[in-house]
Amino acid sequence: MTEARQDAQDILEAYASAAGLELPIAPFAGAGADDAAPEGDLRARWAANPFMMAPMAGVSDAAYRMMARAGGAAVAYSEMVSVAGIHFGGDKTWELVLPHDPEPDIAVQLFGSRPEQFREAAEQVYLRLGKSLALLDINMACPVPKVAKKGEGAALIDDPARAYKIVEACREGIDAASQRLGMPPVPVTCKIRRGVKTGHELAPVFAEAMEQAGVAAVAVHGRYADQFYRGEADWGVVRRTTQIVKSIPVIASGDITTPEAAARVMGETGASAVMIARGTYGNPWIFRDARLILAGQVPPVHSLGQRLAALALHVRLLEATGAHMARARSLASWYLKGIPDAAAWRNRAMQCVTADDFLALIDEVGGLE
Repeated sequence: MTEARQDAQDILEAYASAAGLELPIAPFAGAGADDAAPEGDLRARWAANPFMMAPMAGVSDAAYRMMARAGGAAVAYSEMVSVAGIHFGGDKTWELVLPHDPEPDIAVQLFGSRPEQFREAAEQVYLRLGKSLALLDINMACPVPKVAKKGEGAALIDDPARAYKIVEACREGIDAASQRLGMPPVPVTCKIRRGVKTGHELAPVFAEAMEQAGVAAVAVHGRYADQFYRGEADWGVVRRTTQIVKSIPVIASGDITTPEAAARVMGETGASAVMIARGTYGNPWIFRDARLILAGQVPPVHSLGQRLAALALHVRLLEATGAHMARARSLASWYLKGIPDAAAWRNRAMQCVTADDFLALIDEVGGLE
């Protein structure tokens, strides 16, 4: 049995410091927590730390979330979770929802198109997670055709009546669970895009409709759905949304790839929080670094040794949480980016199968320092 098969909490305690990460992981103080802010007061929670890890399909597993939280993320999201999957009782679906032991809490993002399934999913998720549920988010941003063609994800921007009913259904489900648990309701939020078709901006008006439906916050990604992830995100649409949506916070999303960009987008848009996705690739420190920049301080330089220690920690957490080790191949390509002979090392990583294979490769790279 390798060291990588230890308990995840033990692994964090043993290796986080060498990786430049900090423990204990600070809770988001979800509505079920003893020190929670009121349901609608997300601005107060984000005032201390506005930087969050975004939901990313095939990426935001428990190990990835733990790395982000130890790197300073205010909260980390699950992968996109199907309400139909919860309705039909799929164990695989619940694996995406349930946090791992070292995680104090989690934000769960749901997707689908049927309000009744959202109501059921919202209630079941809160009943199952209790104080571990920080907030519940509705995906109205996914541009993938197999999702949008079903009227899900970004397609909801073109169907505001259905989107309105979905928000109401989620709030009903949360309220029902809250009564059964004897705890306050958790916030229901949504994530949207600039619009569906390029040139037809809908986000500000659509966000206002979601505000009226009762969401506690709205995240705006600055691309149209038909852009997918091409071109540049327009942060101007975030600013235009903050000028229309007044009673709830707006979250900025899109092209936030550096801590400098994360800090800058808040000043340029008036957003209350920032959702970081691809900027986390090989960079779990981006959240704390962004906070330092926002406070007028200079973040530390993350050396190759620290990057390798972070990769090794991430690999150990993958194994400890039962994730497929193939995920470590992507991680290796991100953490090793920019080092001498990076392409050759990435090719070597593609041949690794076990945690021991990856750890041996990391040791070999480290030996060249």
